[in-house]
Amino acid sequence: MLDINVRTEDGKQHVRVSAEELAALVRRIGGWDDHFLVVQRIPDLPDVFAQVWHKDGEEWTVEYRDGAADRHFQALTDSPEEVIAALTGWSRGEDGWRGELDWSLLDMGPAAEVPPLDLTDEERGLLESHVREVLAAGYASRAQLAETAEECLVTQDRRPLTRGQAEALADRLWMERVAEQAAWRGETDPERLTRAFSALDAAGITAREHFTCCRTCGDAEIGEETAPGTRGFVYFHTQSTESAAAGHGLTLLYGAFDDTEGAAAAVGREVVAALDAVGLRTDWDGDPRRVISVTPLEWRRRLVG
Repeated sequence: MLDINVRTEDGKQHVRVSAEELAALVRRIGGWDDHFLVVQRIPDLPDVFAQVWHKDGEEWTVEYRDGAADRHFQALTDSPEEVIAALTGWSRGEDGWRGELDWSLLDMGPAAEVPPLDLTDEERGLLESHVREVLAAGYASRAQLAETAEECLVTQDRRPLTRGQAEALADRLWMERVAEQAAWRGETDPERLTRAFSALDAAGITAREHFTCCRTCGDAEIGEETAPGTRGFVYFHTQSTESAAAGHGLTLLYGAFDDTEGAAAAVGREVVAALDAVGLRTDWDGDPRRVISVTPLEWRRRLVG
């Protein structure tokens, strides 16, 4: 798999695709409402991306940006295979990935200046603390993190951060997190959790991470996530994520779509078994009225946005 996220014109995201899947996404573009795709690394890096635009019967336009406006290049080609080779090589970080394409520098104009933040020390501390908490949870994209920063200190009479200032702050803290996670080795507990949830999903238990804001909303909406034949569900909501990121373990909510006696407890046992299979410990006494706690848990979720 390639450590990339591919966004297509229809708004869909294709995360960690194979080289063959990337090639298929490139070959398909050109028709109505499907003219381009954007490729970003995982984790996403500010102003680092590759993209392709194509309309049936016309040339392919390939671009890549390497961190700044004066590092934005473009090439034109009649060959989708050259496009695929370039994007695959870029995704893998291979030497010579630019291939035989004739790249030219695009004039993107001067970068917009971002004025410094006009905040008190207390406001700055609150802002950065909140953004770091969202980062530690690990589910926000760079764009979502910037939106979080922009809205954090808003009052009825004041909006202290512009979009540009919010993006600059979010990108700075994002890159700190990228550097921090570069030192992580091996599979993390959140990655083990994702493996367990994927296995449960495949076995007929709807499993969702970071799902809705609270239990009331989660219980009301989990049914919409299910497919025919699904026996039960398990999820954790955003408040549970925040608790896990703060070092307090993770609370899992579960249940059955069957009202027969013992159905919910049976789902609970399947959840515990799936977690045990990936090396995660749980605290649960078998009572379906009690939540399942995953503890101890080291919450180090790698950024994917």
